[in-house]
Amino acid sequence: MAAEPPEPSFTDDLVLGGRLRLRQLARGHRVGHDAILLAAATPAVAGDIAVDLGAGVGAAGLALAQRIPGLAVRLVELDPQLAQLAGGNAARNGLAERVSAHALDVRAPAAQFVAAGLGPATADRVLMNPPFRVAGRAQASPDARRRIAHVAPPGALAIWLGTAARLLRDNGTLTMIFRADGLGELLGIIEPAFGAVTVLPVHSKPAAPAIRVLVRAVKGSRTPLALLPGLVLNGADGRPSAEAEAVLREAAALPLAEM
Repeated sequence: MAAEPPEPSFTDDLVLGGRLRLRQLARGHRVGHDAILLAAATPAVAGDIAVDLGAGVGAAGLALAQRIPGLAVRLVELDPQLAQLAGGNAARNGLAERVSAHALDVRAPAAQFVAAGLGPATADRVLMNPPFRVAGRAQASPDARRRIAHVAPPGALAIWLGTAARLLRDNGTLTMIFRADGLGELLGIIEPAFGAVTVLPVHSKPAAPAIRVLVRAVKGSRTPLALLPGLVLNGADGRPSAEAEAVLREAAALPLAEM
């Protein structure tokens, strides 16, 4: 008889300077700066409904809910185990009344979203951290969950953007984080559903090329693109910048969150 696979191990981690406690798998894709930056860049007010696509264990959506009292958040995650962890994390942070987790594929038909209470034009905000790398262009991780989180088949970005557009009400906002060298690809796909595209580059240190871009767009808008001054994560001495510390540890919002 074949041996049973070992039970996965978990860790309990504090983020946002201890404001948020997350249970996550010890191996595979782990919560990092990207999720916290995404939450800090998302505009929202009390009474809004926000959908976090590809939520993982819920870090971005929960950080947003923690910052905006009265905001309802729907965490959408492909992996049922991660979706279960996301729901548990909502409860452990006292957010279960406003935050729900749903095991759904971003590529699923609209009917499956409707069955989960996520019908067309029902969200005020969508935030997402889609897979950055295109299959065949980057070395894939041997860990299946990490591979799914980071590597997407060709055409996946258009599907993610299409799902976001379907979920959002007119004038609703999409906020996403993406690799900086993929900005051209993103801008080529995001229209015609979205306009008022505003880009915030993220740099690892002064004078270094951007490593990420945070992008906010408005459904149905025709306002031209805007480029904001970049966020620098670390100073020349390698120590975190004051701006980064305010966002990552003190739960401050980024300029993109201002509407």
